[in-house]
Amino acid sequence: MAFSEEVGIDLGTANVIVYIKNKGIVLQEPSVVAVDEESNEILAVGEEARQMLGRTPANIIAMRPLRDGVISDYDVTERMLKYFIKKTCGAGKFFRPRIMICVPSGVTEVEKRAAREAATQAGGKDVFLMEEPLAAAIGAGLDVAGPQGNMVMDIGGGTSDIAIIALGGIVTSTSVKVAGDKFDESIVKYMRKKHKLYIGDRTAEELKINIGTAFPREEEVKMTCSGRDLVTGLPRDVEMTSGEMLEALEEPLHQICEAAHAVLEKAPPELAADISKSGIYVTGGGALMYGIDKRIEDRTGISVHIAEDPMSCVAVGTGKALDNIEVLERANINRRKRSFI
Repeated sequence: MAFSEEVGIDLGTANVIVYIKNKGIVLQEPSVVAVDEESNEILAVGEEARQMLGRTPANIIAMRPLRDGVISDYDVTERMLKYFIKKTCGAGKFFRPRIMICVPSGVTEVEKRAAREAATQAGGKDVFLMEEPLAAAIGAGLDVAGPQGNMVMDIGGGTSDIAIIALGGIVTSTSVKVAGDKFDESIVKYMRKKHKLYIGDRTAEELKINIGTAFPREEEVKMTCSGRDLVTGLPRDVEMTSGEMLEALEEPLHQICEAAHAVLEKAPPELAADISKSGIYVTGGGALMYGIDKRIEDRTGISVHIAEDPMSCVAVGTGKALDNIEVLERANINRRKRSFI
């Protein structure tokens, strides 16, 4: 008899997180794949491949097969998913798990189909899709089924998904392609412009994680980073401060806060009143940046809460949603019926 596992996957631009029912989070690895161009063979996946970014010889490419929250390389994404499913669930001729995958709230039907087909080809028996803010809200422990309005901001690697949720569905939402990757790009640009130093994406990410800041700190922190001097072409070290990081990240932070403001403007008055009392919940890797809650609170005037273990919220939410898949399917059928009326 075939054995079926229920698996929730947060297929993120920066990380893939796998949740298995009754086991919890079983895998969290970077969504990076190293491919040999000549043989088209996959050499490494996850953390091992991430170590190769920016350091590979000509015949090897270390790449991220997802961009801005959606699949940019279908074949590599499928093979990456197959590797992670085999690693977490085991493999067998008759083994096909039920899979719930998250997608950003603004994706097209074509992008949804690509995600569904990649998971099916990777070994999924039944594949369901779920919008990231809804999964994040469930994973953060919010009551999404009730009439009370909840507002969630999921700041990931490729996209920031912001939504107001009530009665088990998304009332109003937006998805902006400004998140962790854009933070890294802004740091790289700032270093080129201000310090005439060319740094790689990995160095920019280390700066973001260690001294990144979204709101002025009481005590300034510093970090030394290395790169190539754009004038001499030689390696050089520069000491960066958290104050400079705030300046470097100003533009993407402003865009995320404006997106949150835009969603609040579209909220029905009753739900807006609910949110003013309950506050905004922030999930995703971006929630770990120092002062992100104060920054959003300063812009919206509403209290902001960082979810417990924000990185895992989406994956946990997808796993929990599998327990109530019939409810979700009924909601989708009703939604389709209404659209034909």
